[in-house]
Amino acid sequence: MRIVKVKLGNRGYEIRIGTDLLAHVGAWLREKATGDKAVIVTNPIVDKLHGDALKRSLDKNGFKPAVLLVPEGEEHKSLDTAAGLYAGMQRVQAERSTPVLALGGGVIGDLAGFVAATYMRGLPFVSLPTTLLAQVDSSIGGKTAVDHGSVKNNIGVFHQPMFVVADTFTLHSLPQLEMSNGMAEVIKYAIIQDKEFFNLLEKNLDRVRSFDKVMLEDIIVRSAAIKARIVEKDEKDTGLRNILNFGHTVGHALESASDYRMKHGQAVGIGMVTAAVISNKMGILPAKDLHRIKNLLMEAGLPVGVPRLDMSRIIKAIEHDKKIHNGKIRFILPRRIGSAVIADNVSFALAIEVLEGNNA
Repeated sequence: MRIVKVKLGNRGYEIRIGTDLLAHVGAWLREKATGDKAVIVTNPIVDKLHGDALKRSLDKNGFKPAVLLVPEGEEHKSLDTAAGLYAGMQRVQAERSTPVLALGGGVIGDLAGFVAATYMRGLPFVSLPTTLLAQVDSSIGGKTAVDHGSVKNNIGVFHQPMFVVADTFTLHSLPQLEMSNGMAEVIKYAIIQDKEFFNLLEKNLDRVRSFDKVMLEDIIVRSAAIKARIVEKDEKDTGLRNILNFGHTVGHALESASDYRMKHGQAVGIGMVTAAVISNKMGILPAKDLHRIKNLLMEAGLPVGVPRLDMSRIIKAIEHDKKIHNGKIRFILPRRIGSAVIADNVSFALAIEVLEGNNA
């Protein structure tokens, strides 16, 4: 097992990364929680695959876990679903000290974290991500949210977990599409912060695809460490942490315009290419680095061109993005591989020109 620490004073926590770790969650939770109640929030598919291992671990350590199931899919990350979970929390008589355990991908983590943060003004929360995307990104940093209307993550609150457990065994049940989906966020970290990490990914994608244990742990640890260091400097996302939104301005708009049929990683991949092209057109990113970024994303099985969607819906979603400031779009632009800048001077016209010129 390898550990990445998120140092936030009394809100700090550990990210524990390794194989077959769900069997230890009960013991780790017993070190921090009192009482015998625990609530697991998951979806039926993940519950069938990994729920028993978690429940056995909790039972063994004196907990009586209740399971609240949420249907799979981004469309269920909503206030209506949250309301159903609140009712479930009442039904199982959850108390202020009852820990909420999110077992699943990003949707489950965001939703369960939001419910934990808001029910009874805040319950303890444990994140148990089961997808690569959630293990390297959404489970870290304390952002919880639901979608509302056509806008993603626009109702939320910061609520740091007690700890995070990234069990790489859970990744073996994922189809290759979901692994590619998670690789978008891994590649994001390399582009914005770590040139050597990018070089490593260029040479080792085959090892990731073959579920090489050492390589999987390494990319999760390196990704988690990059995000942890950024979160420590800007917990509430008021400055530096914005850099983690590389690819997300356009990415979130594509997800919304596709009615969430497009996977998050696919959308972010296209968003990263869009930002890289903008950066190149503005004379910032060298053409050779733009070429390497596109190639690595394609090698990882991710799209780089904008699919045939209603462009007016994409534009409308961008206009409602949280990163709009004084009429300008706040883009994260790569300066070179391993370095990025938060830019407030990207014109809306240039962004649309690049989007319209990058059709798949």
